[in-house]
This record gives sequence, structure tokens and C-alpha cells, in this order.
Amino acid sequence: MKRRTQAAARLTVLLSLALLLVLSACGRSGTGSIVEGKVNVVTTFYPIYEFASAIGGDDVNVINLLPTGVEPHDWTPRGQDIVNTSKAQLFFYNGAGLEGWVPDFLKGLDADSKVKAVEVSKGIDLITTTEDDGHDHGAAEEDHDHEGEAHADDAADAKHTDPHTWVSPKSALIMAGNIRDSLIEADPEHKAGYEERYAALAEKLKQLDQDFTDKLSKVSKKEIVVSHQAFGYLTRDYGLTQHAIMGLSPDSEPRAQDMLNLAKLVKEDGIRYIFFEELVSDKLAKTLAGEAGVETLVLNPVEGLTEQQAKDGDDYFSLMQKNLQNLLLALQ
Repeated sequence: MKRRTQAAARLTVLLSLALLLVLSACGRSGTGSIVEGKVNVVTTFYPIYEFASAIGGDDVNVINLLPTGVEPHDWTPRGQDIVNTSKAQLFFYNGAGLEGWVPDFLKGLDADSKVKAVEVSKGIDLITTTEDDGHDHGAAEEDHDHEGEAHADDAADAKHTDPHTWVSPKSALIMAGNIRDSLIEADPEHKAGYEERYAALAEKLKQLDQDFTDKLSKVSKKEIVVSHQAFGYLTRDYGLTQHAIMGLSPDSEPRAQDMLNLAKLVKEDGIRYIFFEELVSDKLAKTLAGEAGVETLVLNPVEGLTEQQAKDGDDYFSLMQKNLQNLLLALQ
């Protein structure tokens, strides 16, 4: 028990230091402006922007609110974002709890705005989960007081919708269909173009889905440890299980006991890699990897591009293929 207490104390210190670096950068406004003569579409973050651009082609002008290199969970819009959206025809947001600022944002639009807000995750079988990822938080430990046990029980009972729909190609296909339908409704004159470009995008998403299905069905291991709980749809759709250091938001604070439990799981189950992501700090993942004696790898939730990825021409598909390769490496 003394050794366990010392380990928990050491992890508490490490967590305190790591959490100072885990918070994402403050959001500045994205780029883009209204273009007369086109259907103007405002999107909240990268995957929706990519799908809307692919389906819309030259018939639309897509403005993405979230700038390159910024993580979307805690970003909030600026005044120019309200101005642009007020003049647009369509406003695409993910929904499912990701963009908590949307209701107030829409209320702040110009009174004469004709923009239609579309929740592109509609129709997806959403995952309801707990912020603590199902970890036991050490509630059964004899040295926990009753107040601590009650707090852990309350946290375990709190239900939240997982908003990370796009991380699975199966869900991304539904999102693309919603985008197509909204563009056709707003601009029926260019219906044929929207349908043609959607078909091309859908074919790529179906092929990506097939790649994940075929290759992950053959891996010997099925459990992954990730920095934040962003891979529920991917793991559900391809037969894997995720264990997350943090909850649905990458700045939610893990407890030292959670880290100890995860380190124990990693050692007992022979997990060889802890996954981290590039838009938030890797400090917690490295802390856990060091405690468990394993290495780290990138698993990208594709919430946005880094500056380097943008320069390299990366997109949803290239990042997801890299995810697949890293999953195959970790699970072999």
C-alpha cells in the first residue's frame, strides 16, 4: 500500500506539470470572406470544411471558422465570424455536443440573415458515454473516504454524448450525405454537380472504410490507450476498445489513480504504445508511457490540421491512412 501511495504521489506531481502544457492554443479567427455570386458556406472545423469543399466544388465558397493548428473543443468564434455567417446561405456544424457555442452564436446573427444552420451529424447512431471512460478511479480502495467515493460514483453516472463522429469513415459518409442534401436544397440549379462530387467523395470514404475493416479484422490485439476519448466511433465500428487518459475534452483532468490503473492495464495486457495527438500536448501520454515502460505513437482525431500538415498537403484521407498504419503497428 505504501508503494502504491508513493506511486500515486509521484504521478500527481507529474500530472500537475503536464496539465500546464496540455491546454490547446487560444483560437483566433479562421480565414475567408463572403464571395458574391456563389453559395457561401460557413463550417465550424476542418473535417466539415473538407467535405463541404469537396462536394461543393467551384459552385460554393467555403469559409472555415477554426484556423489551422487550433483544437476545436474550447475555441469560440469572433465578431468577424458572426458577420460572415450572417451573410452566408449555409452554416454547417457537427453538433452532438462539440460546439457548445452554436446556440448563442446563431442568436447573435443579423436579424435579416437567411443562413440555414445544419447539424451534419444528424442520422448517426450517437455514442453516449461517461467522462471518466469507465475507469474505476480506485473507488474500491480502502483508504478512500466516503466523500471521495461519492464523487467518483457521481462522475461515473454522468452521461455525455461523444461528438467525435467524423473519426469513423462510416459516420463521415452520413455527414457527407447531409452536406450534399443541404447544398442541393440551397442551390438546386447545381444539383448534378453536387451529386457527382458527392459520389466521388463517398467512393473514397467507402474504400477507406473497407481498408479499416479488412486490415483491423486481422490484428491480434484489440485494445488501445489514447490521450483523449476521441475514438469511440472508430473503435465501435472496427471492433476495438479505447482506454483514454482524459475524457471527451482533451483538457479534462485525469486523476493520479486513473493513470495508475491505466499503467497497470498497459503492463498486464501487453500494450506496447500509448497514442497521443498533435493539436494538444503529448505530456500526459509520455507520462503514462514512461510509467508503463512503453513507447508513444500518433493517433490523429482529425479535428484540424497542424501548420506542417497544411504545408504538406495532408487531408482527412491521408491522416486517416496514417492512423490505420499506426493502429496496425500497435496492435500486431
